[in-house]
Amino acid sequence: MEDTKIVDLYLARNEAAIRETDEKYGKRLFLLSKNITSDGEDAKECVSDTYLDAWNRIPPHEPRSYLFAFLARIARAASIDRCRRNTRQKRAAHIEELSRELEECLAAPDDIACRIDDRYFAETLNAFLGSLPETERNVFLRRYWYADGIEAVAIRFGFGKGKVKSMLFRTRVKLKDYLAERGILL
Repeated sequence: MEDTKIVDLYLARNEAAIRETDEKYGKRLFLLSKNITSDGEDAKECVSDTYLDAWNRIPPHEPRSYLFAFLARIARAASIDRCRRNTRQKRAAHIEELSRELEECLAAPDDIACRIDDRYFAETLNAFLGSLPETERNVFLRRYWYADGIEAVAIRFGFGKGKVKSMLFRTRVKLKDYLAERGILL
């Protein structure tokens, strides 16, 4: 079913919207969540939470042209929240690893007065991603948005793990420079 028709079902408050969403995007959302939580049961719960949250957010949002991105953002946030709840005292190793890799170019000060305006930062990050060659952008997104492991990224793109690691390192350096050029100093 087309995304616009699925959104119409949500707007009509028709429960078939959830069934259609699950049929079209359920496996992808589950994989995204499982990559973050590293647990199948938690991932299932996060996907269920995603459907409930989508039900509550549509309306007022009408993500006709970006339904998967809308759902993936909800699922990703739910999965990260689940990891935080599950590991209050001890951070999950996978999330810790991703955080360490990105903190050299994305770390923000803890002082609220010094935080970067989220909208400006998001626009700048989107512009940076748009400036990357397609393969480099996709590798970066698979690693840091979808939380794929290095080996999974390497297999997906037919690269060796070393190539993926160096590509990600170079992209992080480019991102840091790109942000600095635009006055976002971290």
